[in-house]
Amino acid sequence: MLGNAVSRFVIEPSESEPSALAIIHAEDGTEISRLELLDGVKSAAATLLAKGVVPEQRIMICCADSSQFLYWFWGAIWIGAIPVPVSTMLTEADYRFLLEDSRSVGLIYSAEFSESAGLAGEEQFFLKWKCLDTDIEQLLTAASVASPYPTSETDDAFWLYTSGTTGFPKGVIHRHIDLGFCTDNYAVSVLGMNSGDSVYSVAKLFFAYGLGNTGYFPSGTGATAILNSGRPIPEDISRHLLRYRPTIYFGVPTSYAQLLASEIPDSTFESVRVAISAGESLPGDIHRRFQERFGIEILDGLGTTELAHIAISNLPGTSVAGSSGYPVDGYEVSLRDQDGVEVPDGEPGALYVAGESVMVGYWNRTARTRETLQGKFLATGDSYVRNLDGSYTSLGRSDDMLKVGGIWVSPNEVEACVLELEDVLQVAVVGALDADGLTKPKAFIVLARSEAGDGIEALVQNHVKSRLASYKYPRWVQVVDELPQTATGKVKRYILRNDDYQN
Repeated sequence: MLGNAVSRFVIEPSESEPSALAIIHAEDGTEISRLELLDGVKSAAATLLAKGVVPEQRIMICCADSSQFLYWFWGAIWIGAIPVPVSTMLTEADYRFLLEDSRSVGLIYSAEFSESAGLAGEEQFFLKWKCLDTDIEQLLTAASVASPYPTSETDDAFWLYTSGTTGFPKGVIHRHIDLGFCTDNYAVSVLGMNSGDSVYSVAKLFFAYGLGNTGYFPSGTGATAILNSGRPIPEDISRHLLRYRPTIYFGVPTSYAQLLASEIPDSTFESVRVAISAGESLPGDIHRRFQERFGIEILDGLGTTELAHIAISNLPGTSVAGSSGYPVDGYEVSLRDQDGVEVPDGEPGALYVAGESVMVGYWNRTARTRETLQGKFLATGDSYVRNLDGSYTSLGRSDDMLKVGGIWVSPNEVEACVLELEDVLQVAVVGALDADGLTKPKAFIVLARSEAGDGIEALVQNHVKSRLASYKYPRWVQVVDELPQTATGKVKRYILRNDDYQN
């Protein structure tokens, strides 16, 4: 069955409503219509053909969020090539690894990344060419491009690299059908996204969550994408939201905490009808305080690069603080113990998810693919508990769970408790060894204000003791300037567990 995703997400929208607004660039207000998006995609496709790109070859994209990113992304898919968006926050060495690992024949990058991604493109074995994202041959018009390459809907469409929370990133392979499946089952069925919506995302286009948010969701539903090419700092976010008045807002827990700690106007989110959080579990206290201050409930959800987007989500109007919600239509969820046996409600278990958008596999990582794909199920690496009402609560990454005195402790639960303190901006809890070589919780915290450091250890410990079982309190509290994070805002806990990082 033929099914190049370009037909649904680029061609059909431009034919039905050519003048409809597809993209707004938040920095300067530049607007791109659906017909202009189509023309840009065709020009990018023609440029790639002129460079000799053939179907199934990889093209690495290291671009700021902009219409150019989407021109190249869809342009590659148009000709049957495989776009590989990568983080714009990496080093030259990181890009060298990604180029070599993906065997990309082309590299497209924004000018501001010339000293990192651009330099990484020198003397690469597989790489045949590189260019700036603005180097699209505008003279190569629609007449220069044939119809989209006749792929099957189950053919490979794009790759994304994992964020590297546990080490080297892995190339995740997704198909054409995955884009429509996520759009229909989450953007439409859960969020009700439609042509009357405009969408703003803190998460960037280079990773799975952001690619859906302002990449293919708006194109597949008729909504408008508001793209911010800069860093998502609270003041800029507020300015953009008050100017462009989006109706759907996608954020991540770290950003929501930063917004709460800022002095932006309480009216910032008055146009937003629904806000979403993903990337890692949203602490319940942030959920409550955000709704109290800005009047917006946040729908926390669970998604991974391997799933393409969110597979477990709260629902509008019924969002519960500290919960990831319910399985999205089209997904099946299983919680299992170490022997692979289903656990009963209320018992922690490893999270497995099945659904059409589950990855094909990891590029050139056979052992990891076999370990992660269990029949139709994906082993997410997360630990969850299923509640009596059928909802799911995150306990953190399975390898982050701590066994203290023979009892399992969820870092997420302790972190949520610590975040109730107004002096704490961010926190991460990991295991550390005491004098007897036994594992105990240790908290790394970023202060909301520098003068709050005096007595912070006792404050944190006493607060946790008063709210949770005594064995869960952090035996050590270490103040740090910032937590080590991936480009997508996830805490690199393996670094925090490293002896060299700890005092």
